[in-house]
Amino acid sequence: MSTNSKSRSITNTETFPCVRCGLTVTATAPDGARRNHCPSCLHSQHVLDRVEGGPSECRSRMIPISIAVLRTGEWMIIHRCTRCGELTSNPICGDDNQLILMRMAVRPLAQPPFPLEAFGDL
Repeated sequence: MSTNSKSRSITNTETFPCVRCGLTVTATAPDGARRNHCPSCLHSQHVLDRVEGGPSECRSRMIPISIAVLRTGEWMIIHRCTRCGELTSNPICGDDNQLILMRMAVRPLAQPPFPLEAFGDL
């Protein structure tokens, strides 16, 4: 058995506590991808600086504010930092809370930024 296959067979047990609900979250999603948000409440922590690259000194809570769908069909969670306002996007994971994801996805239709009565005048 090669060293590379040995390292793949070891279960990743790295965890982090959710900054909002306190759930102990595994850093590896069920599909093997790296996770940076809580699968229960979808909150994250501001640990990467997207503008300068590398670690962020902010360390504040990142709240999920929206869903974006890439051309490939992949869904992304849009987070906003509660302290500095920086926006980030992160892929959803297979075990993310589907109810919260759908609520964010339909929010623009359920609560449009204009009165729906305006359609009657068209």
